[in-house]
Amino acid sequence: MLDTHARKMVQPPIEHTAKWFLNKGFSANQVTILALLAGVGTSLLYVFGFPILAVLFLWLSGFLDAVDGTMARHTKTTPFGTVMDITFDRVVEVSMIVAIAYVHPEVLWPLLLLTVSIVISMTIFLVVGTVSEKAGIKSFYYQAGLAERTEGFILFSVMLLFPSLLYWSTLLFFVVELFTGVQRFIEARRILT
Repeated sequence: MLDTHARKMVQPPIEHTAKWFLNKGFSANQVTILALLAGVGTSLLYVFGFPILAVLFLWLSGFLDAVDGTMARHTKTTPFGTVMDITFDRVVEVSMIVAIAYVHPEVLWPLLLLTVSIVISMTIFLVVGTVSEKAGIKSFYYQAGLAERTEGFILFSVMLLFPSLLYWSTLLFFVVELFTGVQRFIEARRILT
C-alpha cells in the first residue's frame, strides 16, 4: 500500500541516488546485487546480535531495491533484471525468516505461517503479473495490496527490534500478508474474467 501510494514522496532521493549510480557507471543489475548483499547482511547481523544495525541494513537493502528499478527505467529494463529483482527480494525475506527462527526457535510455527502466506500472496502477484495484459511503469503488471515491500520492512523491523512482541508481530505479519493474498485474488478474478 505504501509503495503504491507514498512513492511520489520518497521518489526524489531515489531518483537522485539512481542518477548518481548511473553517472558512476553502475548498472541496475549491479545495484540489485548490492541490495541483495545488504539484505542478506541484515540476517547475519541479526544472528550475531546486532539488531539495530540489522534494521539499518534492511532499510538500505529496500532503498537500493527501489533505486535499481528507477535506474532500469532510465536505461532499459530487461526480463532478466526483473527476475533478479523479484527473486532477490524473496531471498532477503527468507533469509530474514531463517535468521529469526535461528535466534528465536520458540516462534517457529508463526514463522512457518508467515512463510506460507508470503508464498501464497507472491504466487498470486506473479501469476497475475504474468497473465495480465495491463502494464504499468514496471516491466509487468504490479498488483497493489495492503502488504507491499515497505509494510513488510516495517513488520520485519518490529520483529527484529522488539523480541518480546515477536510472537504477535509475526502473527500480525501473517494475517496482513494473507489478507493481501485474498485482495490480489479478488482483483485477479475481476480483471481476468
